[in-house]
Amino acid sequence: MLKVGLTGGIGAGKSEVSRLLASYGAVIVDSDRIAREVVEPGTPGLAAVVAEFGPGVLTADGTLDRPKLGAIVFADETRLAALNAIVHPLVRARAEALESAAPADAVVVHDVPLLAENGLAPLYDVVVVIDASPETRLDRLVRLRGMTPSEARARMAAQATREARLAVADVVIDNDVPLAELEPRVRTVWEDLRERAAGSPAEGE
Repeated sequence: MLKVGLTGGIGAGKSEVSRLLASYGAVIVDSDRIAREVVEPGTPGLAAVVAEFGPGVLTADGTLDRPKLGAIVFADETRLAALNAIVHPLVRARAEALESAAPADAVVVHDVPLLAENGLAPLYDVVVVIDASPETRLDRLVRLRGMTPSEARARMAAQATREARLAVADVVIDNDVPLAELEPRVRTVWEDLRERAAGSPAEGE
C-alpha cells in the first residue's frame, strides 16, 4: 500500500486532480468530506458537539448550523480547540478505517487541504502538491466560484504560502494549464504512484 498526501492551495485544482485519481483506481480519503460525515444527524459526533456548544448550533431540522458554529469557534481559540478535540479524532479514526479496508496493493490518496499548514507530510509515503500561480488561482476563484477579488485574496492569504507547500512536495503537478492539459499530467503521476505501490512492502513486513 502506498499512502499519498494530496494538497494544494485554494483554486489550484486539487478537487479535479482527486477526481481524476479516483477514476484511475486510487482509493480517496477526503478529510473534508469525512469531517462533514462524522457530525451528521444521529452520529455520536453531532451529539458531542451539541453537548459542548448547546442546541443553538442546530438548525430547525436538526442538522449542524455550520455558519453559527463557525461564528463561535473562529472568534475564540479555546472554543475552536474544543471543537477540534471532538472532530479530529473521529476524522482520524474514519480515515484509518477507510485505509485499512483498501487492498494491500492500493494507492490510498489522502485529500488534505491543510497538509502543509499542519505539518502532516511525514504521515505519507509521497506528498503530491497541485501548484498554480497566484494569478491563475485568483482568476479561478473569481470566475468559477463567484468570489470577489478581495474575498479570494483573503482565502489565499489564510493558507500556507506557495513556497511552504512546494517545500514538502515529493511530486508537483503544474496546473497553470487548461483542464484538457491537466489530465495527461495527472495520468503520468498516477503511473508513477502505481510503480511505487508495486515496489512498496506489504503492511506488517
